[in-house]
Amino acid sequence: MFKIMLALHLLTAIFAIGPLVGAVTTASRGLRSGDATATATSARTLTIYSYASVIVVIFGFGLMSAKAPWDKSKTVADFGDTWIWLSLLLWLVAMALVLAVVVPALKKAGVAIGGSQPVNALVGRVAGAGGVVGLLFAAIVFLMVYQPGS
Repeated sequence: MFKIMLALHLLTAIFAIGPLVGAVTTASRGLRSGDATATATSARTLTIYSYASVIVVIFGFGLMSAKAPWDKSKTVADFGDTWIWLSLLLWLVAMALVLAVVVPALKKAGVAIGGSQPVNALVGRVAGAGGVVGLLFAAIVFLMVYQPGS
């Protein structure tokens, strides 16, 4: 069961988190070019992949509760492990940034671009939040690999 859960967790991370990070770190391109369609597409893409990232967390919990192949009397991890709860906290912060900052800013920018209004003030917000989200996911990967405290 461990290998199946590990494979599912990794596959969903690659196919959900990977595109999410790519989309959020490049979302400001549509704003800079004044492309309303690209801006709307970025907002929609980010929303879909943000919700899809929940599957990564679900498989992560499944992996965490699987029997450890190195010691069948123990599970792989415990929610009390620093790297587990800290990774979950960082994921929540990243999702809050995407869904509460970036997506609303992109939607607002799409309307503004459609009305031929400037969106310069939103470019920094989207680019800055996107960069922070990228760094948060890099930190999560580091925590998953290094597993401090265990």
